[in-house]
Amino acid sequence: GVEPLMQTDFLLELFKKAKENGIHTCIDTSGCTFSPDNTEKLDSLLALTDLVMLDIKHIDPQKHIELTEQPNDGILAFTKYLDAKNVPVWIRHVVVPTLTDDDKYLFELGYFIGQLGNLKALDVLPYHDMAKPKYEKLGMDYKLKHIPAMEKSAIVDKKAVILEGIKKRRSEMQNA
Repeated sequence: GVEPLMQTDFLLELFKKAKENGIHTCIDTSGCTFSPDNTEKLDSLLALTDLVMLDIKHIDPQKHIELTEQPNDGILAFTKYLDAKNVPVWIRHVVVPTLTDDDKYLFELGYFIGQLGNLKALDVLPYHDMAKPKYEKLGMDYKLKHIPAMEKSAIVDKKAVILEGIKKRRSEMQNA
């Protein structure tokens, strides 16, 4: 896929027409393009946005770089920015065996998103390896080719760890 926030002008035009016709608008993004120094067009777009589906690949800065070759500070700043703007957000996290399944980091992810007043949903998704054949056909190296698919039954326990982090953060906020 392509990062939609790299095409803000197009989205603005599309979302204006959608709103004129009573159509719900949603941005599915990783938030990787966010810059707090350049928010004028983004603010116009967010005013037309009903929901942001935001992927947080890893909460730990170093692990995020190892996984994606990109820092996560902009993504986390974007998450807080959406909260400040009160734009409803749906957080998604893919649990990848050996990469994003550590309970310490899952709890930290929950603790981070527990501060959000705009959190509407949380998807904790099991990693699948359906992309392997596509990469092979294209002659491309698939970095996760040695990672097994995540057992769907294990995802319940992983989501519970994230939820515990959310509960702890919200409890601390209530008691502050």
